[in-house]
Amino acid sequence: MPARKLKEFLDSESVKYVKIAHSPAYTARELAQSLHIKGSMVAKTVIVYIREKMAMAVLPANHSIDFDRFRKAVGEEDIRLATEGQFRGMFPDCEVGAMPPFGNLYGMDVYVDQHLTEDEDIFFNACSHSELVRMSYQDFERLVKPKVIKIA
Repeated sequence: MPARKLKEFLDSESVKYVKIAHSPAYTARELAQSLHIKGSMVAKTVIVYIREKMAMAVLPANHSIDFDRFRKAVGEEDIRLATEGQFRGMFPDCEVGAMPPFGNLYGMDVYVDQHLTEDEDIFFNACSHSELVRMSYQDFERLVKPKVIKIA
C-alpha cells in the first residue's frame, strides 16, 4: 500500500493509479529492468539543494543529472546533491531513497526532466523499495505542477 499521505492525496483527487508490488529494488534502473518497464518511464527522485532550499529533481531511471544543464535551466549556480542524512527526516512515511516525486506533499519544489513528459504513463516508488505506482503523466503533472526543464 502506498504511504498513507500519498494514497489519501491521490484518492482525494480521484486519480486513477495502479500499485504494483515487486521484489525489493533499490535503484530506479534496477526496478525498470526487473519489471521490464522502459527506463524512460520510471521516475527516480533525487533530492538536491538549490541554494539552501531542498528540492526534487525527477528524471528517468536511465538518465543522470547534468548539473551544468540543470544550473542553466534554473538560472542558479548553487545546485548540489543532498545526502541521505540531510533529507531522511523530510520523508518520515517513506523508506530512505524511496520517496515519490510529489514534492508538493513535502513542501518542496519539483523539477521534472522533459524526457518524462514524452510517455503517457509514469512509474515511481510509492515510499517503499517493494511497491511502485503507475499513473498517467498528465495526472501527475496536474497534481504536482512541476517545472519541466532539461536536467538529464
